[in-house]
Formats: sequence, C-alpha cells, structure tokens
Amino acid sequence: MTDLYAQALDTFAGLLKEATEGGDPEPTAMTLATADTSGRPSARTVLLKAFDARGFVFYTNYESRKGHQLTGNPQAALLFLWKTLREQVQVKIEGTVEPVSVVEADEYFASRPRPSQVGAWASIQSQTLDARESFEARITAFETKFEGSDVPRPPHWSGFRVVPERIEFWYGARFRLHERHHYQRVDGQWTLRMLYP
Repeated sequence: MTDLYAQALDTFAGLLKEATEGGDPEPTAMTLATADTSGRPSARTVLLKAFDARGFVFYTNYESRKGHQLTGNPQAALLFLWKTLREQVQVKIEGTVEPVSVVEADEYFASRPRPSQVGAWASIQSQTLDARESFEARITAFETKFEGSDVPRPPHWSGFRVVPERIEFWYGARFRLHERHHYQRVDGQWTLRMLYP
C-alpha cells in the first residue's frame, strides 16, 4: 500500500469516526451508483460494512438489479454525504468491483440478526410483489424451515468489494468556495491533486 493511498484511507477513517461520534444518523450509508452493460445508470443507498486496503465492502442479493449490473459491468461509484461535519463533507470513491470471499460472506452473514438472515431467503429482491402478505408468508415459511437451527447464507447473497481507482474528499465551505482533494491510481501508483470547486 502506497503512502498516498494509506493517507486517503486514514482520512476516510477519521471522517467516518467524526461523523459517527457527531451524531450522524447513518454514517455508513452511501449512494451506490452502477450501470448495466448498455451503460444505463442506476443508484441506491446501501451500507458500508467494512473497508481496508483491499477496498470498500457492502452486501446484497446477487439476483437483485444491482447484483446483475455489478456482475455484468463490474464498476461502481460510492458517495458518502455527511452533513453533520463542518459545512458538509462528501467522499466519492470510484473503482472496479470484485466479489468478497466465501469466508468473508459467511462470517458477515452469521453476524446478522436472525430476522435479517431469514429475510435474505424470503425476499426475491427486485422482483414484482403482488401483495405484502405474500412476502410475509415467505418469511413465515423460512422461519419454520430453519426453526431450531442456524440460518445458512443463501447462495444468492454475498458481498462486493469496490477496489478504489479514485477517491475524492470534498469539503464544503461558505460562498461555495469548497475544497477538493483528489486521489487517483494510475499504473499502480497513487497521485494527489487539489481541484477547483
């Protein structure tokens, strides 16, 4: 890990800690932007579950729209917005996407609350639901199926890791005189530039 990349990760960790301790209601919430193979974009909010030098991890149903998009076009952008920090802070991360290991997925799934584990089996994510009662019936069916035993991780549920190629820190300032620090990986080497707001 290069010094500049380590610096970027340390900066991110510090801001996340500051947002968490500062009362942000969902400090790990991030907008995840993806695109299908034709380039049609889509965005939604997901939660960051881990990050380290390898990248930024979130979990999802691989059969969902985002799962199909990330499998077919493994590139993504993440955006964190922390309004509780200073005038406002945004962190944008862009990069390639890879699946997490089976061990990582199993360990994280095992840490989830049991109702969430059952929900991962019951939800046919992104498919049409005729009535809420149908979903509730599926939940009941899987609760019964796994009664008295651990809930295994569904084969269609796992994690993705965004491997950063760009990380930008945007610090809001009065009169739109913002500050931007842009880290970029080029040919395996990280660079740092300041950008005009």
